[in-house]
Amino acid sequence: MAEKLKFALVCFFALFFVVAGIMHFVHVESFAAIVPPLLPFPYVIVWVTGLMEVAMGVMLLCPHFRARVGVVLSLFLLAVLPANIYMAMAGIGFGDSAASPTALWVRVALQFPLIALVLWSTRAAKA
Repeated sequence: MAEKLKFALVCFFALFFVVAGIMHFVHVESFAAIVPPLLPFPYVIVWVTGLMEVAMGVMLLCPHFRARVGVVLSLFLLAVLPANIYMAMAGIGFGDSAASPTALWVRVALQFPLIALVLWSTRAAKA
């Protein structure tokens, strides 16, 4: 049962991160707006992180790479946490949509269960 749930989560995460990565190229301005101002070249950061999300999403579907990609993806989610915190602190909605301060901070807090789920779902079953 747990293995079926893990596989379903991996498929969900693969689709989620591929779509999220593509969105980095569709909504470049919106993603660039949440790059903390102290970082240079926000558009390059958006494009590179978009490519990384697409690549990791696809690689999640390869059982041989899954556990390692889960670790790298978790580190990536930690690395983008400052952008989510900046978004919440500055009250930046996504695109034309406004978000409440509570929703923005809940998004930050959900990053940690997301990381835990990515690690759990990508870890191979012990024999």
